[in-house]
Amino acid sequence: MKELSEAYTAEDVAQYLKLHPYTVRRLAREKKIPAFRVGGQWRFRKDEIDKWSRSYPFS
Repeated sequence: MKELSEAYTAEDVAQYLKLHPYTVRRLAREKKIPAFRVGGQWRFRKDEIDKWSRSYPFS
C-alpha cells in the first residue's frame, strides 16, 4: 500500500514555487503538474511536486 503523503492546496504550492495560484491551477488543468481533485479543489502531493519542480524546464 502506498504511504500517505501531505497534500497541499494550490495556494500552498504557489507560495512554495513562487508562482501565482492561478498559474498553479492552470498547470493542473493542463496536466502539466501532478495534481488531483478533492471536492472540486486541486490538491498536490509534496513529494510529487518536489520531483516535478526538479525536472520541469522553466523558461
